[in-house]
Amino acid sequence: MIKENTKTKELGIYMDHSKAKLIDLHSEKNSYTITSEFTFETKAEALTRSENLMHNKRQQMQEEYYDKIAQVILKYDDVLLFGLTKAKTELFNYLNEDLRFKDIKISVEPADKLTLNQQDAFVRTYFEK
Repeated sequence: MIKENTKTKELGIYMDHSKAKLIDLHSEKNSYTITSEFTFETKAEALTRSENLMHNKRQQMQEEYYDKIAQVILKYDDVLLFGLTKAKTELFNYLNEDLRFKDIKISVEPADKLTLNQQDAFVRTYFEK
C-alpha cells in the first residue's frame, strides 16, 4: 500500500533553451525531459525566408516550450530552476506574468554543466536546506 505524500511537492528543473530535465525525487519515475521544438533545422529553414520570420518562429516555439514546462509546474508547491543559460530566468519571468503561479515557490539557481547524477544531487541538496 502506498501512503499519500503530504509533504510539499518539490520539482527541480535543469534546463537550457533546448531541453529541460524535470526531476521529482519523490516520484517513481524520478525524471523526464521536455524538449523545445526550435531545432537547428527549424532555425535554418526560417532564416532562408527572413531573419524576422526566424525570430518570430523562435519566440513562438520558445513560448510553447515554456508553456509545456509551466503545465507541469502547476502540479507542484516548490520549484527549483537551475542550469547554465538564461533560459531558467526567462522561464521564471514567463511564470511571474501568470497569476496561476503566485502560490508556487519558484527559485532560480545558477549551475555548471552537470551529469545526470549531479543534477539529482543538486536538487536533493537544495530541498534538504
